[in-house]
Amino acid sequence: MEKNIILDCERMKYPNNGLYYYCLNLGKHLLPLQQPGEQVSFYVTPENKGLFGNAPYVESHPWHKLVLPLGNFKGVWHSTHQGSPYFPSRQTKARIVLTIHDLNMLYEKARQPHLIRRQLRRIQDHINRADHIVTISEFALKDVREHLHLDNKPITVIYNGCRVETFPGFDAPRYRPAKPFLFSIGTVLPKKNFHVLTALLVHHDYELVIAGNIRQSYLDKIMETARQNGVAARVRVIGPVNDAEKYWYYKHCVAFLFPSLAEGFGQPAVEAMTLGKPVFLSTHTSLPEIGGNAAYFFHSFEPQAMRDAFDAGMHHYETTHPQALIAARGNSFNWDQVAGRYFDVYRNVLNQ
Repeated sequence: MEKNIILDCERMKYPNNGLYYYCLNLGKHLLPLQQPGEQVSFYVTPENKGLFGNAPYVESHPWHKLVLPLGNFKGVWHSTHQGSPYFPSRQTKARIVLTIHDLNMLYEKARQPHLIRRQLRRIQDHINRADHIVTISEFALKDVREHLHLDNKPITVIYNGCRVETFPGFDAPRYRPAKPFLFSIGTVLPKKNFHVLTALLVHHDYELVIAGNIRQSYLDKIMETARQNGVAARVRVIGPVNDAEKYWYYKHCVAFLFPSLAEGFGQPAVEAMTLGKPVFLSTHTSLPEIGGNAAYFFHSFEPQAMRDAFDAGMHHYETTHPQALIAARGNSFNWDQVAGRYFDVYRNVLNQ
């Protein structure tokens, strides 16, 4: 059997999100691990040819959603997220590895039940066709076992890695806070729950900086909540940032806040931990698993409870100085190890 592996990186056409960086980092760390006779290739849109240097590319086209022309391909097709519409036809001899990042739609209150059922049916169809399943956290695995049928297929938990590129000389962020500031980052959607953070500015003289692609309707809610709390002048939602800016905000923030309601992993929290920052997370979905004993937690989103949790966490941080413990936790999520575990999965699938 051919020892070829193709990664579905089509969704990298949307930059500045978790799936983009997952594919980018996994792909780059797989390439050095190839052994003689193995070949990693990347399924990308035309504009993304070259993201992985001189590696082979398979060009994506929208009509591939109907028929994905792989010919007599007998290697591994890695479907890198559970919602991908690009799948080898049933007639090919491709072996399929499917990564399921999350079932977050189960926790999004605005999602209509018939749409949830439709998504679950689509994921189930992908599971039925897969030879090996990967989830990115134990929590995601628990959700899969509860809501889908694995039929004794092999399944492996492989945490994502973390890589924060450093820019020690960079000092030109798009927005420079005038005061000490709290930071968060992520697509500005209701499930990220950013609006509850504005309560932390009451009785604290901080700014709140939120970075990420913006959905206007949820931005309106954040700012309305900030006005109700009397702190709108100290809330800045700045849109997507580049790697240098992201590093600057992580490095200079007083604390990193991530009150998300639905995460398969929680990459931004890990990134902040690698810099030894105090990280405050919700107790929802995968975040307690990822933060472990190196994070602080909001057990309630009631404003005074959040302020109490923040004050207690900052007091602990400032008196015990756990920066090394926090950084070690963040750095334990290592892309080299992640890529090695994925290659183990590919080789096992090829040898079945």
